[in-house]
Amino acid sequence: MYIPSLLSSALLLGLSATVSAWNRLEKDNAVSLLHFPTDLKKKLIRYQALLVIDHEVGLSQLVRDYGTNDFRNNMLAHAALGNIFDLPTVLTSSSDSGPNGLLLKEITEMHPNATFIRRQGEVNAWDNADFRAAVRATGKKQLIIGGIVTEVCTTFLALSLIDEGYEVFANTEASGTFDSRLAEDANRRMERAGVTLMGMFAIACDLMRDWRNTPGLNELLPFLDKYQFGYGLVARHHAGSIQNGTLSPIELTLI
Repeated sequence: MYIPSLLSSALLLGLSATVSAWNRLEKDNAVSLLHFPTDLKKKLIRYQALLVIDHEVGLSQLVRDYGTNDFRNNMLAHAALGNIFDLPTVLTSSSDSGPNGLLLKEITEMHPNATFIRRQGEVNAWDNADFRAAVRATGKKQLIIGGIVTEVCTTFLALSLIDEGYEVFANTEASGTFDSRLAEDANRRMERAGVTLMGMFAIACDLMRDWRNTPGLNELLPFLDKYQFGYGLVARHHAGSIQNGTLSPIELTLI
């Protein structure tokens, strides 16, 4: 079959084009403010907002793909990302006067000044006009989300946000459901639509980028010690070894 040379060249160019292997949580963007004084000519503007979706005491009892204690930790860690990285945060609950229950008080206490949308019937948070307005008011295009249950609260919203042109990062550790199979199905559906799936540690590290940054080691280490104790143990072990440890000569052969 004859293919015109122009089409052939286009196909070859397409095959050789560089493809980005991953979506990064952009740390910030330097924007020139030409009419401001010299010391204010550059302002760092974050790309992200954090959405906390239906982390309610009633709905949390439906989560079976995580243990109760682990998922409580995951919900609080998700909410705490907003404070660590100074992200605009929008909270929402679904019918919280009924069996779905109140949003965890630890979350509302973390974010006393955040916009909190109490939906009275909409299953998909994006169907609520006040919630849509609150998300748009953040002015951010990268949204980090987590909610209960994964295949409904997280997935319905994530797909709606993708359709609206947002870049969506779903915190898979802060999204829980009835069993792991349903979580896998929902994550597969989101991923096919272009949602980036990440856990809390990866989100925190991508936002930080470098331990020497601010937020960096001084801010992240207490956060990780509280919410990702495995990494806290690494730091505690190192500190204990330096402070109180003794070294056997045979140990030197291991490093």
